[in-house]
Amino acid sequence: MTQKPSQKLTILDIAKLAGVGKSTVSRVLTQDPRVKPATREKVTQVIRESGYVPSKSAQSMRGGNSRVIGILVSRLDSPSENKAVRGILEVIYAADYDAVIMESQFCNDKTREHIAVLEKRNVDGVIVFGFSGFDCAILDSFAQRAVVIAVDTDSVSSVSYDNKGMITLAMDQLTSKGMKHVSYIGVDPADRTTGQLRLDAYLDVCAQQHIEPCYRTGELSYDSAYTLTDAVLSAQTQAIVCASDTLAMGVAKRLQELNRTDVLVSGVGATDLLRFMFPNTFSVDPGYFDAGQCAADLLLQHLRQDAKITHLVQRSCLPV
Repeated sequence: MTQKPSQKLTILDIAKLAGVGKSTVSRVLTQDPRVKPATREKVTQVIRESGYVPSKSAQSMRGGNSRVIGILVSRLDSPSENKAVRGILEVIYAADYDAVIMESQFCNDKTREHIAVLEKRNVDGVIVFGFSGFDCAILDSFAQRAVVIAVDTDSVSSVSYDNKGMITLAMDQLTSKGMKHVSYIGVDPADRTTGQLRLDAYLDVCAQQHIEPCYRTGELSYDSAYTLTDAVLSAQTQAIVCASDTLAMGVAKRLQELNRTDVLVSGVGATDLLRFMFPNTFSVDPGYFDAGQCAADLLLQHLRQDAKITHLVQRSCLPV
């Protein structure tokens, strides 16, 4: 039965050598339990003696384990999502999985298109970075083979950030120094997480500490924060809390131009560049890298079928 072909064998060749159908060989390769033991042994022996090696792509097309995980980021230039992706890759590479990374651009339609492509490629599971208005039903085809990062979900496992906690940490750091004139620059509250929840945290601390709120919201960009700075700045301002490091950089730049070195700026994201460029700043670490690792670990548990739908919250911390 042994054959040493001059060219690479195909699955059809193996079927002919074993005297079975092509679909039977496919089921043996994918370890389908419905194959009879005697048939499985016969096909396995042919594969072993012929030196046939099935390609990863062929196994994937036949429904086998592709050892590939799809990662959908909302935008490729996001520092926070890139940190989380690093955490994801560290875990899945260690588990011998490859990754396919795609960009949703905060669009449900584009996310739906990408999920359809990943489903056709038969990836083992997906990790999706959610966004305001994200339609979780898009992931129905993956059932318990999906994890969402950054937004709360009901039907899919998720890892979200403690949006209120991170701003509360920054405010507590400032009020512990006796500061009472603290302003805030954030994102449009239409964005529930980065926008509304972080603004709510600022307002809650203001109420508790008897601080007169002074805030503005706009886009998540350097330019937006730079422009809004003057609107929350007065001679008495001691600090400006920002919903992200991106905003903090815009604020710090404007304060630098105004020579307001007396105003402390805080951000969210633990971006090294912020402190390097502007010494009078600090940034809360939301745990982006750890959240990525956590999401990957959770997905691998699902792929092993030893986890139920789970919702986790990644805690924030102050810089050391």
